[in-house]
Amino acid sequence: MTMNANHGPKPARSRLRIGIATTLFFAYFSFVLWVVMSPNLDSSFGVNTIATRVLRVLHRLGVPEGFGFMELEFVANIGMFVPLGFLLGLAFGRGWWLALFLLPMVSVGIEWYQGEYLPGRVADVRDIVSNSVGAWVGAISAGILQAMVHTRDRKVLRRVLWEQQRRNQQAAPAAPDREQYREAIPPTMVLPQNAQTPPYGNQRVPQDPHDAPTQRLNF
Repeated sequence: MTMNANHGPKPARSRLRIGIATTLFFAYFSFVLWVVMSPNLDSSFGVNTIATRVLRVLHRLGVPEGFGFMELEFVANIGMFVPLGFLLGLAFGRGWWLALFLLPMVSVGIEWYQGEYLPGRVADVRDIVSNSVGAWVGAISAGILQAMVHTRDRKVLRRVLWEQQRRNQQAAPAAPDREQYREAIPPTMVLPQNAQTPPYGNQRVPQDPHDAPTQRLNF
C-alpha cells in the first residue's frame, strides 16, 4: 500500500467480480466435465429422447427437416461452452483473451480422453470446432462487457472529481472587492525628492531622507 501526503493511503482494488466469476466458472466447469466424461449420455441423461423431442418441436416451428441430430448436437456444444468462455473471460479480467486459447485446448483434451478411455463416446473434430466457437463467443462477450463497465466507471469517477473540484471552488474564500482594495491601499504617485507638496493634507512626508515624498491620487 502506498501513502500519499495529500490523498492518504491508496484504496485497494476490488476483486469481488473476479472472485464470483472464478467460483461460478469452476462450478460450471465441473458440471461440463461430468457431462462430457459420462460413458453413455443416453443411459445417463436420456439425450436421444430429449433430442428427439426438441427436434420435433423445432420442425413444428418451421425449422427445416434437414436440421437433424448432428446439427442439434453442434448447436448444443456451442451453447455449452458459451458460459465457460464468458465466466473465464470475467475471471481473467483484462486478460480475457487468454480464454480464446485455453478453452479450445481444453476441448481438444476432452475429445482425446473420450476417444482413448470412453468406449461409448466418439471423438469428433466437429465437437472441437463447436466448443471453440462457443468459448470464443463467451470470451469476446466478456471482454466487451468489461470494456463497457470500465468506460462507465471512468465517466463516474470523472463526474465525482468534477463535482468535488466545483465544491472546493465554491468553498474557497472570495477574491477581495476592488473598491475595498483601493481603500486599504490607496493609489499614490511618487514625487521628486525636492518637490514642493501641495497643502492638501493627503501627501506623505518621508521619514527617511532617502525616501521620496508621495502624493495620494484621487479617483
